[in-house]
Amino acid sequence: MRYWLMKSEPDDCSIDDLAAMSAQSVPWYGVRNYQARNFMMHQMAVGDRVLFYHSSCPEPGIAGIAEVASPAYPDATQFDPSSRFFDPRSRPEQPRWFNVDVRFRRKTRLIGLPELRQTPELANMRVLARGNRLSITPVDPDEWQFITRTMLELDANEL
Repeated sequence: MRYWLMKSEPDDCSIDDLAAMSAQSVPWYGVRNYQARNFMMHQMAVGDRVLFYHSSCPEPGIAGIAEVASPAYPDATQFDPSSRFFDPRSRPEQPRWFNVDVRFRRKTRLIGLPELRQTPELANMRVLARGNRLSITPVDPDEWQFITRTMLELDANEL
């Protein structure tokens, strides 16, 4: 099992929105960065755990736990001219962009960016790297354990 941090703007899809969806699952659409796309296509697997991160908002930070719920498949928004994620160079027979489905596991207290930055055990976390703008980053198993067990005080049954 691998661990990931996936950023979502709460105005688009918040952890509360995900929890309220009928299947508590959402396609992680709109990723337009090749490295993040490649994570979904080549490294993510069903059951991998996700730190659901609110970004581009007044209080960015980890807001919940989710899981990867599907293998990667073509992102339909790339073919839709009315979508802000439309890519005129993508073709259905040769898609450029992919997404996975993400399923809600639990909402957590918000672990804000300042708290993450002040935690020595997380100093090497990719989301904290200067200039990092990736919407999907791998999370080291030790970082996952520290966040879920120490900061959120969750046990394995709650994940």
